[in-house]
Amino acid sequence: MTADSQNHHSNSQIEPETLLFRDDGAIPNSALPALLYRRAFDPETHALASVLEKCFASNGWTDAWQGGVYGFHHFHSTAHEVLGVCRGRANLHLGGKKGGKCDVRTGDVLILAAGTGHQCADSSQDFTVVGAYPEGCSPDLLRGKPGERPAADRNMAAVPVPQADPLYGPEGPLRKHWK
Repeated sequence: MTADSQNHHSNSQIEPETLLFRDDGAIPNSALPALLYRRAFDPETHALASVLEKCFASNGWTDAWQGGVYGFHHFHSTAHEVLGVCRGRANLHLGGKKGGKCDVRTGDVLILAAGTGHQCADSSQDFTVVGAYPEGCSPDLLRGKPGERPAADRNMAAVPVPQADPLYGPEGPLRKHWK
């Protein structure tokens, strides 16, 4: 799969890996699977961070930021999140303490449903992601501490399924997997 500065994929869509995590008591996770698009972008893409940001924004995923992933278990109850790896590699712990580990590297894109726990367990020094949220959603930051629920569960139930996949738009795999 090669990418140029305008496009991340050929006319065919990459089918994402689906990762589903149960409520572990502290981290609620989601009935919706995390979606992992491996090599959605060619790692050699020039200005990949900018390309990711433009792609996400063109599909209604905005408020982009660049940085790492926190080194503690956390989740967002008020927004879904897309993370596009623009540099380096990382081992992410998804789903809370009882979840699982997932390696990501430059060019991969991970979509997390509201409530899905995530933590950076290990990474290269240059590990950087571009993150964004469906337009109109603003993320909170919860750590699975006592007292965060049931408010977090109510918040998650109110977050709508996005109108578009952040990579492929309204016809992308997200809407098929997040019914």
